[in-house]
Amino acid sequence: MTEQSHETLTAGEHDIGPDASLLIVDDDGPFLRRLARAMETRGFQVEMAESVAEGVAKSKSHPPKYAVVDLRLGDGNGLDVIEAIRQRRDDTRIIVLTGYGNIATAVTAVKLGAVDYLAKPADADDVFAALTQRPGEKAELPENPMSADRVRWEHIQRVYEMCERNVSETARRLNMHRRTLQRILAKRAPK
Repeated sequence: MTEQSHETLTAGEHDIGPDASLLIVDDDGPFLRRLARAMETRGFQVEMAESVAEGVAKSKSHPPKYAVVDLRLGDGNGLDVIEAIRQRRDDTRIIVLTGYGNIATAVTAVKLGAVDYLAKPADADDVFAALTQRPGEKAELPENPMSADRVRWEHIQRVYEMCERNVSETARRLNMHRRTLQRILAKRAPK
């Protein structure tokens, strides 16, 4: 081991603390494995779960010091995993990930004990910074704020989710033609 790599490990351990247990719950397998590898290289001892049931079970058997939880999972809501962690351990630093920004859900996640809320795709540096941020530290402003097209797209996604993915109801609430909405939903998110 070189001097430089030893210094990096020491600094990483200082940021994380003596308990480096991290639970990552996400149903996107490739993203989950990529984030787990990245967090392991930063000094965490990572457990992975791809469902609410698996996340709750791992939270009960080994409550982690750190957790990264996706809100929308195939078998339910990531908020259930946060509640399970909080029942066992109240000092866990929990970061919530989601593919769409939703203020109401973010508020609920924070009330349940999440310390930060990141929109996907979040990279490993963002997740690490959020996990190791000290209380009272302010997050840096984003270098590239969302474009107007992205803000519009996020709003449409929020309304679509509120309408339980019903295109006709979403179009009615947005005062938009149904076909126009379908075209927007079929496209990728703007940058």
